[in-house]
Amino acid sequence: MRHRVAVIFWLAVGAVPAAAGGDVVLQGEYIFRAAGCAVCHTDEKHHGAPLAGGRALKTPFGTFYTPNITPDPETGIGKWTEADLARALREGKDDEGENLYPSFPYTSYTHLTDADVHAIWTYLSGRPPVHQKNKPHDLPWYLRFRPLIGIWKALFFQPGVFQPHPDQSSAWNRGAYLATAVSHCGECHTPRNALGGLERELNCAGNRDGIDGAVAPNITPDKPTGIGHWSQSDLAEYLETGMTPDGDYAGDLMADVIDDSTSHLTKDDRLAIAKYIFSLPAVENEIKHEMHPHKKKKEKKENYE
Repeated sequence: MRHRVAVIFWLAVGAVPAAAGGDVVLQGEYIFRAAGCAVCHTDEKHHGAPLAGGRALKTPFGTFYTPNITPDPETGIGKWTEADLARALREGKDDEGENLYPSFPYTSYTHLTDADVHAIWTYLSGRPPVHQKNKPHDLPWYLRFRPLIGIWKALFFQPGVFQPHPDQSSAWNRGAYLATAVSHCGECHTPRNALGGLERELNCAGNRDGIDGAVAPNITPDKPTGIGHWSQSDLAEYLETGMTPDGDYAGDLMADVIDDSTSHLTKDDRLAIAKYIFSLPAVENEIKHEMHPHKKKKEKKENYE
């Protein structure tokens, strides 16, 4: 029975994309890209080295600077073990057991499968090391007391690997896994309370106070205030090109996510995400969001399709 459940789980989540050919390094790069890791861990605005950190993430709780995740032994994660990375992703703790701020979305990454955690580790281990020290976060004095993160985690963090729903299709489960564990859509598109916890009753219903002051729109299938007037193929197209059914384009952080992450997913994976998003409860929540007409997209990078 245990073997049968494991097979069903593998089929439902699809740990190895067909386009990756089963190669663990390519699988790691695919999941790493799907998770948008390079978007946050590269200071592209200031021409920073890939994955060397330093990107400022401005939030209502202060400015967080992303760390160096290259395998440099002094300033990156070169001395980390695979277990250290797994603990960071699954438990929100660094290699010394210190709690990480939830600006790193381990609240979603905790749901990653063992195979994908291993693949990410394998991929990261082969990246060029970059010697670049991390910047300290710029936070209010009361948030610099890291033991408070433990209290926050007790209130808002629910660890655990993604469990497929047996009454749903493999495509839905694949989309649910990608949207909730990997691409962590709800981390940006769900509003947060005064303590920084996600307001679960407004899951994916939009966030007026997003990263860098950006507004994350309502992506539930509510017709008046969400994307209920879109089709699933419209959303899949948006994740590839950034273009809405009205001919506008994504802007702000979402443009980076599309350029560097979702546009490189396979067509089936984008459709699976769309299938899952459209299965969410429709939540009426008006969020004013400015699109960017005639936005010129960056040149598309290597694609696995």
